[in-house]
Amino acid sequence: MSRALVLRFGSILGSGIGFYLPLAVVPAYAGSVASGGLATGVLLFATVLAEMVTPRLTVALGYRWTLAVGLFLLGAPAFVLAAYDGTAVILAVSAVRGIGFAISVVAGGALTAALIPAERRGEGLAMVGLVAGVPGLVAMPLGVLAAERWGYAAVFVATALAPLVALVTIPGLPKREAEGAKDHGLVVGLRNPALTRPATLFALCATAAGVLVTFLPLVLTGPLTWVVAVALFVQPAMSTAARWFAGQYGDRRGQGGLLVPGAVLCVVGVAALAAVHTPAAVIAGAAVFGAGFGVLQNATLALMYHRVPAAGYSAVSAIWNAAFDLGMAVGATLTGVLLAGLGPELTIACTVLVMLPALRLASRDRG
Repeated sequence: MSRALVLRFGSILGSGIGFYLPLAVVPAYAGSVASGGLATGVLLFATVLAEMVTPRLTVALGYRWTLAVGLFLLGAPAFVLAAYDGTAVILAVSAVRGIGFAISVVAGGALTAALIPAERRGEGLAMVGLVAGVPGLVAMPLGVLAAERWGYAAVFVATALAPLVALVTIPGLPKREAEGAKDHGLVVGLRNPALTRPATLFALCATAAGVLVTFLPLVLTGPLTWVVAVALFVQPAMSTAARWFAGQYGDRRGQGGLLVPGAVLCVVGVAALAAVHTPAAVIAGAAVFGAGFGVLQNATLALMYHRVPAAGYSAVSAIWNAAFDLGMAVGATLTGVLLAGLGPELTIACTVLVMLPALRLASRDRG
């Protein structure tokens, strides 16, 4: 493990905490089901749009400066949420933070890929996944509990500080990789089925991740709030463990063989959430979905990096992260709309229907 990779872990943790700590808090802070779903949707749609242009930004600025810009935009606007709670302010801040998160993950992801030897990419990405999984594992449920105990302002101040403190790691990152990278062509990548097929598969399953973080805090309130915190801990915990397994297995046996099992686990786990007022079913469903989602996170990303030269890492990072965030954005937005009209059980049924085509896509890439 190189010094540069250790420093990169610092910016991963900073951006992850800045993203996940308020993720399940903002929907409740927004004050209504529709506004809560919209806030998460705006955050993620802004992320997707920014991810599409970030590869060009890395060419102009280099990875280090681009990563620094992303961390600043992700962190600083959260101070505004600590002082103002209007819907317009929440949506505006969510949009800016989404742009910052997009820039940090695309630039950082491409730099990370350049630091890992190709023959150990699955294992290396799994290690990165372990680090990246810590914020989702700890920060997301902690945000819910902290808001309940200390108030929303404390959560938003901590949200701002985490990415800003991570800026101190930037000068130590390798300048050569940052300034030597070239854009291999995002448009070309989007026309390549070998990249778009696993990305689409991942996006379909990521809709459930958006549903999970928006749906549970809005449906399970009062005495069942503890279930939200437990489920939001279990899901990323299982994802993190599954990413490590997938990295080890994929390097030895190939990443394609993991896609179908991962997609099946995602569908089964989400279906269990239909029993939303049964704590055991919700927690078990979050665990099963988390395992499948972690497998897909590692397998799809490693597969896509394997299919391009090093100059294409920025494009792969953008496409994969856009698939992740677009799926989450669709899931979060639809949750706000469907919950009001259909109720929790039918909302979950609709989510399962959206995910089913992922099984077909997974079977095409399993060789």
